[in-house]
Amino acid sequence: MGILEDVLLNARTAVDTVGKKAGKVIDMSKLTLSAADIKSELSKKYEMLGRITFEAQTTDKDYSKSVADIVAKIINLKAELESVNEAIADGKSKSKCSNCGSYNDKGAIFCNKCGAKIVVKGVNADEEVAEEDAVDLVEDNLDDDDMGL
Repeated sequence: MGILEDVLLNARTAVDTVGKKAGKVIDMSKLTLSAADIKSELSKKYEMLGRITFEAQTTDKDYSKSVADIVAKIINLKAELESVNEAIADGKSKSKCSNCGSYNDKGAIFCNKCGAKIVVKGVNADEEVAEEDAVDLVEDNLDDDDMGL
């Protein structure tokens, strides 16, 4: 019975793992669809804003309240989209560059887009100093090698 129990245990573990992965894929799909819905809604709001602005310029009507309402909705939608994008990036093991806002692999030290150093939240000052010392040491060694020393 020992072999059969081992097979059943391994099968259960495999099923649990597959279930967790499937759940993650479903969650990521839901987030991606949510982002697409928000982008579509943003597009509609921008189009509405353009129409109202055109109407205000071609007539003597005051649409300032309508413009303010749409702008507020756009701001809220953009914040919601940013939240969803961060959740997607977190699910894909990405981190956001504090300099340019692009997403990079979690282990990246420098941003792939702007080259700025990625600052990881929760890293204490001692670890950051040690990392800077290691980078300086590598740069010093590269300089020595280039000079034939």
